[in-house]
Amino acid sequence: MDRPLDELDHPLLAKADEQFADPDTPHERIAAVDDQVLFKVKVQRWRGALWSDDSSADVPLWLIAAGRREDGSTTDFYALLAATAVAARARYNATHTAALTTNTHTAHLLPDDSDHSRYRAEAAVRLERRLAGTVRDLARTSLLDGREHQGSVAGARLGIQIRASQGHETYVAVRITGSVPDALVVTVLDLVPGCALDGWFPEYSLPERPLEAAEQAWSNLMDPASAAKLLDEES
Repeated sequence: MDRPLDELDHPLLAKADEQFADPDTPHERIAAVDDQVLFKVKVQRWRGALWSDDSSADVPLWLIAAGRREDGSTTDFYALLAATAVAARARYNATHTAALTTNTHTAHLLPDDSDHSRYRAEAAVRLERRLAGTVRDLARTSLLDGREHQGSVAGARLGIQIRASQGHETYVAVRITGSVPDALVVTVLDLVPGCALDGWFPEYSLPERPLEAAEQAWSNLMDPASAAKLLDEES
């Protein structure tokens, strides 16, 4: 599946988010599974199994399996989950010297390295999307009044000031306050419309004030056509 996970629209995902938003809310464990602590998620005819990782993990909650309710049928999701987990335990014990002592085996359903890698890759894409929106909004607003406008990026503060006058070059200053990776700085500068990435130069002051502690600043010239296009986005 190539679609980003955060773009999936499914009632079971929405219910899981809602149900586990409050850590103090009691949850129903799937009793038929004893090798992992899995919780039930139910909405309409959809049923799911949710696994909780360490609370400090990048993704503390994973919906690891899902299906439909079929009361009294062997294809009912929770009945099928239990049956396949028991069968998986039997297969594991048949091929391993150290046998499992649990009745079930569901480790193969848990997130693996590929799942975590996908999450990190998609998180980077989501961050860049948010950055792009923030950068364009700040740049557009500054183009209208020539003042510095600020926003937040990855725990740091971003300021953009653009000065344009008829018949003159459009000056851009970007300021970041806080500790951010060099790669993020490059990404932010590259997202400023109409500015060549190799045209940025470090500054030691902003147009209206000196730099404060923990501030970094760069300046560039914006292509006038890009500035006009950016302003058109508002209308």
